[in-house]
Amino acid sequence: MEIAALGIVGIGFMGMIHTLAARRVGIDVAAICTRDPKKRAGDWSAIKGNFGPPGGPMDLAGVNAHAALDDLLADDRVTLVDLCVPSDEHAPMAIRALEAGKDVLVEKPIALGLADADRMLDAAARTGRRLMVAHVLPFFDEFAYALDAVRSGRHGKLLAAQLDRVIARPAWSSGVVDADRSGGPAVDLHIHDTHFVGVLCGSPRAVRSRGVRREGAVAHLSTQYLYDDPDLVVSATAGALSMPGRPFAHGFQLWLERATITFGFADHAGAGVVSPLSVFHEDGTVEVPSTGSGDPIDAFGRELRAAVAPGPVAPELSASLARRALATCLAEVRSVETGGEVAVD
Repeated sequence: MEIAALGIVGIGFMGMIHTLAARRVGIDVAAICTRDPKKRAGDWSAIKGNFGPPGGPMDLAGVNAHAALDDLLADDRVTLVDLCVPSDEHAPMAIRALEAGKDVLVEKPIALGLADADRMLDAAARTGRRLMVAHVLPFFDEFAYALDAVRSGRHGKLLAAQLDRVIARPAWSSGVVDADRSGGPAVDLHIHDTHFVGVLCGSPRAVRSRGVRREGAVAHLSTQYLYDDPDLVVSATAGALSMPGRPFAHGFQLWLERATITFGFADHAGAGVVSPLSVFHEDGTVEVPSTGSGDPIDAFGRELRAAVAPGPVAPELSASLARRALATCLAEVRSVETGGEVAVD
């Protein structure tokens, strides 16, 4: 059985996180690709992000450092190309890698438009290679617990769900609010939630959204996801309108027939404020399940282990599901623009 070896393309914040996560779980990082000669030499001190350690010296002993994608694609050590590049580069790079005979893991979103997503799916089918999309949320302990609770049916049917994800405009990255490069917050940020909704409940038939526009993009929105089941109510709020003292907050509330499950986290002026994963039972008791380390890099490690595992693609990494999550986000943007209900492609 072939052992997967990563070739990580794009050494910015996410490329660094994928490198650290892969090494933590024992996955071989065979090569990197970056145009920056300092990063190729192991100086990653310029990298900044919103979690994990700051950038610094990186030991690249035994790692082939390439300046161009074609050089990495020609590297026989690389079996899985891990694309950590801006979203507008996902489709052309993924297709080139698939056509070079490599499996591909591409950071979310799969692409910025459905036509590009379909080209990627077609290339995977044509070449017989695996195309996966790195939606990491289902690999976080709290979200994984919620998925298992709903899938198992141990608390009865899911009746309603609310997800929240709000950030301040990050000083370390302008791309989040650049609709041309990332799709803006309604895609780059909020697609975490639409993907999780798809994993949790299946894709909705339509959406109804209201939103706030800033700098030509939808910067904040609130959405109802509409299903044929009249007894399923799902909604989400996401955006980038928060002030710098509260740069990140996310969480969920799930209401099932025999339990309520909640979780929340917020960065409050540099201190993490946690509403721990909790299960409120119908008899009045409250359970606080144990979770893992709380280190986000561990979640990325689990995601990468799923990506390198042989056999069928893990459902959470499905490119088809990622395409549906993108379609949902784009429908939400259209709903904000039109003020009405919009069917999901």
